[in-house]
Amino acid sequence: MSLHLVSHPLAQVILTELRNKNTPPPKFRRLCHRLTTLLALEATKDWATQPYEIETPMEAHEGAVFTHGMVVVPILRAGLGMVEPILALFPEAQVGHVGIERDHETALPRSYYAKLPPVADQSFLVVDPMLATGGSALHAIQSLREAGAQKISLLCMVAAPEGVAAVLAEEPELPIYTAALDRCLDERKYILPGLGDFGDRLMGT
Repeated sequence: MSLHLVSHPLAQVILTELRNKNTPPPKFRRLCHRLTTLLALEATKDWATQPYEIETPMEAHEGAVFTHGMVVVPILRAGLGMVEPILALFPEAQVGHVGIERDHETALPRSYYAKLPPVADQSFLVVDPMLATGGSALHAIQSLREAGAQKISLLCMVAAPEGVAAVLAEEPELPIYTAALDRCLDERKYILPGLGDFGDRLMGT
C-alpha cells in the first residue's frame, strides 16, 4: 500500500488537539511541530544507510550514514510549519519551495513560485498539512518530476479519500504518510472533519 497511516497513540492525541477549534495559534504551532516529527520518523524509517568508520573516544567503530541526501519541499504557505521539525531531525537537509494557491471559486491549483536545489542523489519529502483534492500535491510532484526527482514521499497531517485517490491515480507508487484519512470533502472542497484552514490557524490570520 502506498498510503501509510501513522497510528501511534501520540499522533492521534496531538491531532485531536489540532482539530479543536479553540486551540490558539501558539499551541497550534507546537502541535504541528510534534506531529510533523512523528510523520517524518515514519517516512524515513526504511531509508538506506551505508557503513561509516569513526573513532570513538575509546576505539574504532563502524557506524552508519544515509546513502542519499534529503530535500524538504513545503507547499506554500501551510507547508512551512512542517519544515523546522524536519530540519531539527535532519539538519543537513536542503529546502526547496513550491508556491501553489487554490482558486476558491474553482478549487483548482495555480502555481506562482518554484525554487529547487539540485535533485541528483536526493530523496524528497513534499510536505503539506492538508491533502484535500490532491491538486496542489500533484502540481508540486510534477514540478519535481520535471526537475528529475526520482524518490519522492508526501507527508500530510490529514487526508481526504478524494485527494489520496487523485494522487495515487497519477503516482501509484508514491508513498503518502498521514495521521488520518478523514471522511470526505464538502461542497467547497474542504476536508471533513478536517481542522479548518491550516495556514490561517498556523499564522494567526
